[in-house]
Formats: sequence, structure tokens, C-alpha cells
Amino acid sequence: MKFQITINKKKYRAEKGKTILQVCQENNIDIPALCYHSDLDVKASCRMCLVKVRGVKGLVASCSEKIKANMDIITESLEIKKARKINLELLFSQHREECSDCVWNYNCELLRLAKKYNVKINRFVDRKSSYPVYRFGNVIEFDSSKCIDCRNCVEVCHKQGVDFLEVKEKGSLFQVVPSKKKNIDCVYCGQCINHCPAGAFETVDEFENIEKPLKQKNKIVVVQFAPAIRSSIGEEFNLPQGKIVTGKLISALKKAGFNYVFDTCVGADFTTTSEAEEVVKRIKNNKNLPILTSCCPSWVKYIEQRYPKHIKNLSTTKSPQTILGALIKTYWAQENNIDPNKIYVVSIMPCTAKKYEIERPQLKVQGMKSVDYVLTSRELARLLIKKKIDFTKLKPEKADLMFGNPSGAGVIYGATGGVMESAFRTAYEKLTGKTLKNVDFKPVRGMQGIKEAKVKVGSESRKVAVINGLGDAKKFLDQKNLKEYTCIEVMACPGGCIGGGGQPIPTSNEIRIKRAQSLYSLDKQKKVRKAHENPIVKKVYKNYFSQNKEIAHEVLHTSYSKKPKGQVVKL
Repeated sequence: MKFQITINKKKYRAEKGKTILQVCQENNIDIPALCYHSDLDVKASCRMCLVKVRGVKGLVASCSEKIKANMDIITESLEIKKARKINLELLFSQHREECSDCVWNYNCELLRLAKKYNVKINRFVDRKSSYPVYRFGNVIEFDSSKCIDCRNCVEVCHKQGVDFLEVKEKGSLFQVVPSKKKNIDCVYCGQCINHCPAGAFETVDEFENIEKPLKQKNKIVVVQFAPAIRSSIGEEFNLPQGKIVTGKLISALKKAGFNYVFDTCVGADFTTTSEAEEVVKRIKNNKNLPILTSCCPSWVKYIEQRYPKHIKNLSTTKSPQTILGALIKTYWAQENNIDPNKIYVVSIMPCTAKKYEIERPQLKVQGMKSVDYVLTSRELARLLIKKKIDFTKLKPEKADLMFGNPSGAGVIYGATGGVMESAFRTAYEKLTGKTLKNVDFKPVRGMQGIKEAKVKVGSESRKVAVINGLGDAKKFLDQKNLKEYTCIEVMACPGGCIGGGGQPIPTSNEIRIKRAQSLYSLDKQKKVRKAHENPIVKKVYKNYFSQNKEIAHEVLHTSYSKKPKGQVVKL
């Protein structure tokens, strides 16, 4: 049902149930809204989205006010401007400015609004200047002196089923703090970063530490980039959301000084091939089923801490970045007569938790870290900007051989359901000995929280599930009989890696859908769409792994154990 309403003297048709803010956004009418995020509940806490509704006393928050038939709305007036200006000044009074080192540095809504409403950002003394900075492991920093009390971080942490961030009273103010409960820990998913409008959260290290190895002549710096990066990094340079920019990305990485550029999607092909073999083995032995995917380090940490009884169900196959890193320091180094100790592997990841993952000692290969350093999508963008590399004007280049040409199955790892679909394409053929003609496994695609499907393998029908977000994973683990399933994929972040905590911000469901669709379109264009049919996978298995079972196991597999609570440091 639609209503006719008036906004700024112009008639519009608007759907019943929507808020004023939603209708204005749909019609490109600018209303500031700092605390509003389409992923979260409406809180109306920042009071920046105030508008006037004729016949209603005072101003109303457009994010919470539902439209009504014949509603007459004004979004700009002297009264509205004055109210927004005062509210913004009050917000700045509890936000310590550190603009040069902020995730919103090049796209800050606070600064945009300060300019629009002629706000003196330092009119009031910062009320939170003494608030601490917290560091969660080696991954996330939370500067509580920048917090504007929108509580988006607390809500998204709860929505993720983690509940690591809490609110406590501090005098007349409230303060967001990390939980002190022994059984509650951060899983480093980074969704607090993506949903904070004030830049109070950021990843540890940023990008500065990568510049030293890039300048060292005795180091060979190899970089790999994850599937999701190719459909998101362009957004940092004002290109359309979801636009595929693989060639420009490779060109940018080479101009930044990396000696070799490889595609983590090739690592995903190895992960799929190994995991599919593991699935087949477990089915035949009827042991440790269902198998739980292990590509997402936040999910793995969640299981190790919250549900240790399911550790035995995790796939022992390593994630794509760690397998490819291990192959670079073993097979690639051997083939090119390079001392692996001179190789420095960098991963460009959509995921903040990948910084935590590379420090796991179980992932070392021949005593070496498989990956030495992780940059998020945002960090890479800042590095390129610092180096004055004009991304939009770069000519596309191809990734280096031998790990530069993935299958379509490797590309779709970036979207929720992609790991399951990729594994299905390979596991089906290994179980049946038949060629899978229709490789599209559409029941596991899409942004729903929990997707279930039945897979017919020969005369058998097997149940699988794909879970999108840790919050739904918690519900699934608590409510479902897992023995009914053969395989379960879980990605901690909404939408999978395309919605990861290291991705360009803002990120919404609409943006995640565009990024995912781009990856599926790439898969469709590929001649090779099954991981085990990738020529480099075949070659390495035949010429390297088959001759050395020990190195094959070390490169491909890992182990897990119950983990204590991670370290929270107050800086």
C-alpha cells in the first residue's frame, strides 16, 4: 500500500511502513543521519535527522517517524538547521578529533556536516578526553574518547552473538567497554568498525608497517589479494559499488612496489580440493559429521572458545590465504630457486580477523609463518593514496604466474554460500565419479541468515546449511540437531567476506548484494569453474604433494584446540 506525501512542497508516493528518512534516501533527499544504519535497529540518538512535519509540535526524528497519508514534511529550514548545528556541536564535545588517522579519513560524515552547518568542532571541551584506548588482541583498537554514544557497536556485537561490548555508566555519561566476563571474548570480526560512524574503532597497525619490507632490497615481497577485494576496492576511489576492478588492483599493487602479485582465489581452489577430499573421507568413515567450514578465522575462534565440543567437526583444511602463503614459501620458492627466508608474504584481505589468523602457530610451514602481514581493503586504499597512485587511471594488468589464474569456484569464496558451492562442485564428482554438468548451486546463494538445502549424491540425499553471520550461527548451534547435516558453512560477517570488517565503508545489505553479484558474474565467465580442474592445482598435487605426503599435510591442514580469553590491553 502506498501513500501520497509531500516533501519540501513536492509530491511523492511512499510505501506504508517506511520512515521519513527511508523515503528521503530513496528519493535522494539529503538528511544527515549519523546513528542510523540499515543493518541495525533505529535508536534516534544522534538527533541529526530532525525534520518538521506540519501539524506536529516541534521537530521529529525522521529515522523513527513512520510516514502517514498526506503527511507534509520539511527537511530544511532555519529552525532545523539551528537544531542540527547544536546537536552536532554537542556530539563533537564527546568526540576527540584525530582526523589524520581515522578509518573515515577521506569520507567523514561528521566533517561533511560540520562544514555544511558551519560548526566549530572545538566549541566545547572534549568531555571524554580522558577515556581510554583499548586494544583487542593484535587486531582492533577502540578509542572510547571518540565515541558519540550511538551504541551501534554494542548492538552489532550483540547481533553477532558475541556480546563483547557493553555499556556502563560513568558519572552523567555512558561508556562503551569490553566485557570482563571470562567466557565472553572478541572474535575480531570487525563489524564494530563497519558500523561506527565516528571512527572510534580501527584495525591495529593500519598500513605503515608494510612500507619497510617494500624498501628492503634483500626481501622479495609477494602479495596476494582475496576474492572479495576485486569487487569492493574500487568503492574507495568513488567507482560504482560492486564494480570488478581486478586488473586495476593488480596494476596498483605492482606500482606500490610489490615484486609479485598472486590471486588468493587460487588458494581457494586448493582449499576446496582439500576440503572436498576431507568431506568424502568423513562421509565414507561416518566420522566427525557434520563438517564445519574453517575458512573464517572469527568463526573458528568462536567455536574454539564458545563451543569446544564442536572442534572435532571443524574442517582441518587451512584457509585460502594460509595455503597460498605456504605454497609460496615451499613450492614456488623451490621452483624458482629462492631462499624462502627471503620471501615476505602480504595478504590483502576483506577481513580484520585474518590479522589474528596469521599469528596462529599451527599455521606455520617448515617453521615459517605462511603469511607475514595482512592489509585490509581500507588499509590498501590508504597506502595507495599515500603513494599518490591514481587508481581510476591505471591500466589493467594480469596477476603473475603460477598462482594468478583461479577457477570460478575460487572467485565465489567471497560471498556467503560460496565455499559450500565450490566444495559441492568438487565433492560431488569425487563421491560419484561422474561429471557435474550444472555447477550452479543456487539454493545456497543469497543474503538470508540461514539457508538449507538437500543435495542428491547418487541415491543418497544429504542436508547442508549455509549460515550468514555469527548471530544466526549461535541460534543454529543452540537450536538445531547438527547430526541431520553433512556440511555446514559459516561466515562471521553479513554477506560473507564481501561484508567483512576490513571492507570499504559504508557497507549495507544493498552494497553487499552488488559485490556478491559481481563475483558470481565472474564465475559464470570462467572456462574452468571447478577447483580441482584448475591446471596449477592438478600440477602441484601430481608433482609435489604426491611425492611428499608430509609437506602436503603441512601445507594443507591445521589443528584446533580450546582457547582461553584473548588479551585486552588498555593503552
